[in-house]
Amino acid sequence: MSASRPAAEAGVTASSLSRAVALLFSAACGLAVANVYFAQPLLDTMADEFAISHATVGIVMTITQIGYGVGLLLVVPLGDLWDRRRLIVGQSLLSALALVAVALAPTAPVLLAAMAAVGLLAVVTQVLVAYAAILARPGERGRAVGIVTSGIIIGILLARTVSGTLSDLFGWRSVYIVSAIATLVIVALMLKVLPRQPRSGVRISYPRLIGSVFTLFIEEPVLRIRAILAMLIFTAITVLLTPLVLPLSAPPLSLSHTEVGLFGLAGAAGALGASRAGSQSDRGLAQRTTGIGLALMLVAWLPIALLPYSLWVLAVGVIVIDFGLQSVHVANQSLIYRVRPEAQSRLTAGYMVFYSIGSATGSIGATMVYAEAGWTGVCVLGAAVSALALVYWALTRHLTPERPAGGP
Repeated sequence: MSASRPAAEAGVTASSLSRAVALLFSAACGLAVANVYFAQPLLDTMADEFAISHATVGIVMTITQIGYGVGLLLVVPLGDLWDRRRLIVGQSLLSALALVAVALAPTAPVLLAAMAAVGLLAVVTQVLVAYAAILARPGERGRAVGIVTSGIIIGILLARTVSGTLSDLFGWRSVYIVSAIATLVIVALMLKVLPRQPRSGVRISYPRLIGSVFTLFIEEPVLRIRAILAMLIFTAITVLLTPLVLPLSAPPLSLSHTEVGLFGLAGAAGALGASRAGSQSDRGLAQRTTGIGLALMLVAWLPIALLPYSLWVLAVGVIVIDFGLQSVHVANQSLIYRVRPEAQSRLTAGYMVFYSIGSATGSIGATMVYAEAGWTGVCVLGAAVSALALVYWALTRHLTPERPAGGP
């Protein structure tokens, strides 16, 4: 299968992904994924308003991640079958409606249902990532994925800052109203720049399309290995981010939502620094990038554990762990997109289902551990998961080719 076939099927050339369009893809991805994480610094407020205990309020994040996981499996593969332009715009419009539903939620059950819908529709990010990989030249695929993925990671991190600030100023519900408006603006921009796509050359029923996601796990060891790695690294990062608001907002620190959200800015600096990971993968250095990223994620838990003693040291830890996370994530995607160019959306779906499993597990696990063992327990859990990821990579690295397709 020629690596250029997907571009031809899309009705565009491989050079169609200009830097400006890649940056718009990045912004759209950042906003969509931020919708999943806006609730993190708001968990204490939501717990109080909806009478949810602090030990179980992580269910708000978990149900959102479950919705995201369902969307990955049932919606993202459609990118290999349908016009991606229509799929992206349709998901984004429905996402705006779901955000309004969250803002107007009168009870906890309604809130959870609306958050599940937000998660389900936020998978538009992965449709955009797969589309970017298709539009880019084979030798620049890692760079393109790196640019778009940077938007995702920055969106995750800045979600805390934006939601914390808006919550302090106008109440937590304003966060979702503002995001709904911003989503509509992004839709208008994408309608102008997204290339029209003729019907896909893929002829397959929807049940077989979904079933082929599982078939890819059997056929492609690179997908299996990197998906498990994604599950572990996103478990680790969610173990950090989900309960972080609880010690920061409690005495003696008693930080406001705005101040808690500023830690997202620290993480964003790390994400920007890691944007070179895609270019390194294009040069055949995906394994080295992965090893360094995993080691950084493990080491970062030491300064993170010093939260009770120094917020500045905590900020350093957040930068380091997010730098490592994006490095590994971009390297993962760069490798899996090389194996089956005609199945980019299904590869994305399979890989990111494990991301969602990791995020959901980390969310509920971290709040439970925090309730029983405090911040020290959270750090021990996060370090253990990070160490497991590093060991797993070391044991499986020889099974994953890292030279780019057509490379020397």
